[in-house]
Amino acid sequence: MSKLLPAIAALCLLEASPALAQVATPDRNPVQWVNPLIGTDSKPSLSNGNTYPAIALPWGMNFWMPQTGKMGDGWAYTYAADKIKGFKQTHQPSPWMNDYGQFAIMPITGKRVFDENERASWYSHKAEVAEPNYYRVYLADHDITTEITPTERAARFRFTFPQTDSAYVVLDALDKGSYVKVLPEQRKIIGYTTRNSGGVPKNFKNFFVIEFDHPFTSTAIYKDKALTAGVMEATANHAGAAVGFKTRKGEQVNARVASSFISPEQAELNLREIGNNDFDAIRQQGKAAWNKALGRIDVEGGTDDQRRTFYSCLYRALLFPRKLYELDASNKVVHYSPFNGEVLPGYMYTDTGFWDTFRALFPFLNLMYPDVNAEIQQGLANDYKESGWLPEWASPGLRSVMVGNNSASVVADAYLKGIRGQDMNVLYEALTHGANNAGPMPAVGRTGVEYYNKLGYVPYDVKINENAARTLEYAYDDFTIYQLAKALNKPKKEINLYAKRSQNYRNLFDKESGLMRGKNQDGKFQKPFSPFKWGDAFTEGNSLHYTWSVFHDVQGLMDLMGGKKKFVATLDTVFKLPPVFDDSYYGGTIHEIREMQIADMGNYAHGNQPIQHMTYLYNYAGQPWKTQYWVREVMNRLYLPTADGYCGDEDNGQTSAWYVFSALGFYPVCPGTDQYVLGAPLFPKATLHLPSGKDIVLTASKNSKENRYVNQLTMNGQVYDKNYLTHEELLKGATLDFDMSATPNKNRGTKSDAAPFSMSKAK
Repeated sequence: MSKLLPAIAALCLLEASPALAQVATPDRNPVQWVNPLIGTDSKPSLSNGNTYPAIALPWGMNFWMPQTGKMGDGWAYTYAADKIKGFKQTHQPSPWMNDYGQFAIMPITGKRVFDENERASWYSHKAEVAEPNYYRVYLADHDITTEITPTERAARFRFTFPQTDSAYVVLDALDKGSYVKVLPEQRKIIGYTTRNSGGVPKNFKNFFVIEFDHPFTSTAIYKDKALTAGVMEATANHAGAAVGFKTRKGEQVNARVASSFISPEQAELNLREIGNNDFDAIRQQGKAAWNKALGRIDVEGGTDDQRRTFYSCLYRALLFPRKLYELDASNKVVHYSPFNGEVLPGYMYTDTGFWDTFRALFPFLNLMYPDVNAEIQQGLANDYKESGWLPEWASPGLRSVMVGNNSASVVADAYLKGIRGQDMNVLYEALTHGANNAGPMPAVGRTGVEYYNKLGYVPYDVKINENAARTLEYAYDDFTIYQLAKALNKPKKEINLYAKRSQNYRNLFDKESGLMRGKNQDGKFQKPFSPFKWGDAFTEGNSLHYTWSVFHDVQGLMDLMGGKKKFVATLDTVFKLPPVFDDSYYGGTIHEIREMQIADMGNYAHGNQPIQHMTYLYNYAGQPWKTQYWVREVMNRLYLPTADGYCGDEDNGQTSAWYVFSALGFYPVCPGTDQYVLGAPLFPKATLHLPSGKDIVLTASKNSKENRYVNQLTMNGQVYDKNYLTHEELLKGATLDFDMSATPNKNRGTKSDAAPFSMSKAK
């Protein structure tokens, strides 16, 4: 008995200290840490994420969301709103892009109404549950609880009604052209919506079917918001329907919903994803799907808030780009083409902007979810075959947003990281076509390409906006084409062409200011020049932000600046400066500027993408401890597990992928190379389960709020002094042990050979 007492005491201590148990073992239920409401406390003038609670499966074709905003408003759900107007099937990648193919469902009681404001109900976050695969809310004005759980192309709804003979479910197919039909014998509503924000062919429709498990006691059809008597269907600018039920207190009415971009018949086929499974079974399947996807990374230790932030960011990184393909009656992969309106075989994904996501989101997929990116790459080949171009922003087809030709990075990095199965002949042709031609709209292909290829830059004075940003991004994109051309054994002349163009960033470096600057056609720099001026020669940033956009040749940039000391001093200056700005180009303070201003990090603007890699650049100058300091500062101060938890637009997983990578301790500064630049891990332990079955284990047992510096790093038991990791070595499986300290080790990683890749140093 005396021998058992210590064991019993230890067991009791373990049970009384769940936090200790969490540190000791990886989490097998990571979905519990995800908060889909992070970032929803946003508005056009200030973004804390500009997200909505996406109730979906990873990369699912359809998402669902509660709708608090008015019909057609990109800010469809905002945390500060009081009322819910419906539950919307959404495909919205961001409020700035707005939605397409959307329709809404709303349960009500009492008077049968259709108008979104009349049917709206007060609600409270206290009576709201949001999980990746499940949403529940109490609609106070109607005494109804609504629950949603999705599959990739379908969903189950469960409405818990009070005792009433006036229970209704309203279907709103929205305006801009819609159709509904009620089939009482089948307890169904079918129809389509055409509402979109661009990027679709003329025949675009999203066909839907809603099937209830209760017979209808009444039906109503609305045509342009007016009740139309004696009909069961309507085609109108704005069509809708309402079906009635008589319910007991607590009676649940279930609905199965599916949709298709292909046809009404395909929408019915997509109901197969639900089959005969009840609501709880679909919810469990969704939870399992999320746990499987999120479970590729186990983090141990850290605070609850850090875990919530990490897994919520991981959730956001696994939503976009979304699937646009469906499975036909023979289970073959087919898709509706948002380019030519045809139904064609093969994969297609959409809703992503490469200007944002080339930086970290796609490299993250290449490392942890290469199986998914293999499908995405096949879809990109289809994009080119069907439109003649690769999209730079797709939603769902070509959209004219942002600058650059960063599809080159997305395609090249995938192939160079080992993704196979895509038609590289088609994709390489697509890259070179895009690199040498202006597209059908400014954000497709290369605007200003004739100047860029002739002068080596896009001039400031030829009425092409954001010209310096275009030049810098084109030069990096040319580097990725150069890397891919080498890997594909293209002719030497072709390889050399893109190698030469990759150095075009040098043409915009101004020795006087030590920064990048717009240049006129005659070779003279723009005047006047302010490093604080947002926009103009740059895109949603200023020269202090865009000067660092030489991902592929940081050493070359450092040499232009005059060496390591000046390079580091300029990096330091970004943080030391007050958040001064010049917004005259925009005629007012855009939200990206305001987000920099209020962050209390000087002129560092993490809320927008161009500068997000900057904190890692100290590694190139032999001062990795400054990277370790500032990366931790950004994670601690600019990311929170709350409704205002981001510091700017989340942007399709990019800002989230930055956090996920950074919390693990490394970051892909230059996609198109084999390297990740080191920071310092956030958690005492993280395990990355690669699809191959190999694991990457990162341990930092002394990690804490104070111990943010890497004193020593060992890889597979050997001391490791480089400031980077290679993709090739990580894929073999690796164990990295970070010895953390409260004081920086200013001897580790200081030698020139410790620096990550730069083209100027490449042999």
